[in-house]
Amino acid sequence: MKKSTSRRDFIAKTSIIASGLSFSPEIYASTPLNFSLGNSNDKIKVGFIGLGNRGTQLLHRFMKNDDVEVTALCDAYEPYILRDNSKINPRWNAIGKVPEMGENLGKEVKRYKDFRKLLEDKNVDAVCIATPDHWHAVQTIMALEAGKDIYCEKPLTINISEGRAMVDAQKKTDRIVAVGLNRRGSTVYQNLSKEIRDGKIGKVTVASALRISNMYPNGIGNLHPEDPPSDFDWDMWLGPRTKRAYQYNIAPYMFRWWEEYSSQMGNWGVHYMDVIRWMIGEQAPVAISAHGGKYVLTHDGNIPDTMEVLFEFASGAIVKFSIHEACGGGYLPTGEVELKGTKGNIGISQNGYIVNPSNPGQFQTWDQLVKEEEYSLISDSQYGDLAISEDSTARLIRNFLDCIKTREEPWCPLEEGHRSTSFAHLANMALKTQTRLEWDPAREIVTNSDKANELMSYEYRAPWNL
Repeated sequence: MKKSTSRRDFIAKTSIIASGLSFSPEIYASTPLNFSLGNSNDKIKVGFIGLGNRGTQLLHRFMKNDDVEVTALCDAYEPYILRDNSKINPRWNAIGKVPEMGENLGKEVKRYKDFRKLLEDKNVDAVCIATPDHWHAVQTIMALEAGKDIYCEKPLTINISEGRAMVDAQKKTDRIVAVGLNRRGSTVYQNLSKEIRDGKIGKVTVASALRISNMYPNGIGNLHPEDPPSDFDWDMWLGPRTKRAYQYNIAPYMFRWWEEYSSQMGNWGVHYMDVIRWMIGEQAPVAISAHGGKYVLTHDGNIPDTMEVLFEFASGAIVKFSIHEACGGGYLPTGEVELKGTKGNIGISQNGYIVNPSNPGQFQTWDQLVKEEEYSLISDSQYGDLAISEDSTARLIRNFLDCIKTREEPWCPLEEGHRSTSFAHLANMALKTQTRLEWDPAREIVTNSDKANELMSYEYRAPWNL
């Protein structure tokens, strides 16, 4: 990989990507999707369960593939099924991330309010699940039982027991399951995963990543329970979780700030913990500690606005993840994750990386153990400066579609998704119990806290179960 851009330009470009800003299609160039599909020219008939913000993004990426036929749609909110923005409740437009719709899908596409009907549809080969986190396990296991191949959006689960149940359920079938941890589709990370494990920067002992979004002072606001929109099936949206009254700052999008349905460790932490453990070749931590709480925000959300987590590995490495939603500040200086090794440090994003040689410490006489290196996928692209980033999600979807045909294991299989998602749950469990948890990765139990083990599952509301 060649040096190709100045440090200032690289940091500026990667900071834009990390900030979560979006770009118009005219300047968003991605890796071409016309991969070799083998001998089969048959269309893969795909049904979509969950068509809100992320579900629509996935729908659009699936539709870019010539071998995909969209045959069924399902959501608890009728306008999402109809794909009609004019029918969206005005309050949803004001509060949540409502997707742009209006796709030309054709009248033959089936529309369902109950995902069980979609799973019974013989005209569906594979399903894309992009519902809120608390639904993923139930729907994935039922889709496996219905004989469907599955692309499931991250985070895979709402607790650790669900992930193991999903893995066990898949083993009883011959179905393909891919998890939407999109950095698994990044060529930068794919190349570095081998190079770093082969010693590119020496033994990695420290790694870090963070999530910053200053939500002071209002957060998601304070609202009273009220009736849901008439075309929104709130009971179905709640699914296996405890029945409660509807609030506009839970659905459609703000469930991310309610521990019953998600968390920011699950929303953002899973991405970065997946990348870091992939880069350094680790499966799971053996000890987890967490500090933080709801220190500033007085909104209805019940997850921490400030959180610092440490994961320790048996091989000798510590990973730190930070959540800062009550303050601002910069991101990591050279990417979205940073790894520190005995020979040097590397900052990585989906657009490239920077290697900085380590300086000799006390009593050491060496000069440099690795060379300074910069690589930018942007400058290396055929699109030049017009290429903001390759679309790693589109690549992950293409890989899933290819695996449906070849029956090979996808880039992010279910076991990998489960192990990475477990990091988020362990962090939340450590904070809730105020305990440094000792984790047995083989048996998947906490060995020093019964209270923590009780948090690995919950009682499902009938008729839902695993």
